[in-house]
Amino acid sequence: MNRAKLDKQPADVASMFDDVASRYDLTNDVLSFGLARAWRRTVAHSVAAGPGERVLDLAAGTGTSSMTFTHHGAEVVAGDISTGMLTEGRRRHPKIDFIYADAMDLPFADSSFDVVTISFGIRNVNDVDTALDEMLRVLKPGGRLVICEFSTPTFDAFSLVYKEYLMRALPAVSRAVSSNPEAYVYLAESIRAWPNQDAFAHQILDAGFDQVKYRNLTGGIVAVHHALKPAEATTDSVAAADTAEPIKP
Repeated sequence: MNRAKLDKQPADVASMFDDVASRYDLTNDVLSFGLARAWRRTVAHSVAAGPGERVLDLAAGTGTSSMTFTHHGAEVVAGDISTGMLTEGRRRHPKIDFIYADAMDLPFADSSFDVVTISFGIRNVNDVDTALDEMLRVLKPGGRLVICEFSTPTFDAFSLVYKEYLMRALPAVSRAVSSNPEAYVYLAESIRAWPNQDAFAHQILDAGFDQVKYRNLTGGIVAVHHALKPAEATTDSVAAADTAEPIKP
């Protein structure tokens, strides 16, 4: 199995990531021109994990992002559906708890975590609404949701160049650095098919989260969505773009 289908069946997605686990972080750094590291720093700032907090990092891969959440004393559980990624993550970061965790059926009790975060993985989930329901379930009341995902560039001219890079240059570059370049053709297609920032913000809101907002990074190539699990039942809330100046890598 070289390339997951766009229907995003979990077994296909897991197999695809198994194939690229050993060189996944290196490939991401090359394909993003080093911006992936800056995006991870922004996610860590948004998660703001503190001492004694419990953080669930989904689609954690090899744990590169998970490590950033431990720096201030938080307990981190790294979840993924790729056994290859989990194996590589345990080898690299033996102090982090790596667990097989399907975002659509999380193996955790209700209200187990202070923070749930997922970076560049939600678009690979077969049923995003079910995954959001599960994230809401395992969060404590008032808990934080932070989702980092590729999104829609905010300038039309740049958007055209970006899409051309995704479909032409990205597969070509991946052939030089990745153990499974076909996987990156799928990843490019999945990025193009993903909803824009506002649409996804409303999807999070419809799942029952409160105070939904997002911040664009690198001209909208990436967006970091932030939301809270209501501390108590609420009747409505507002989804709005973060008006703060975007952090520039």
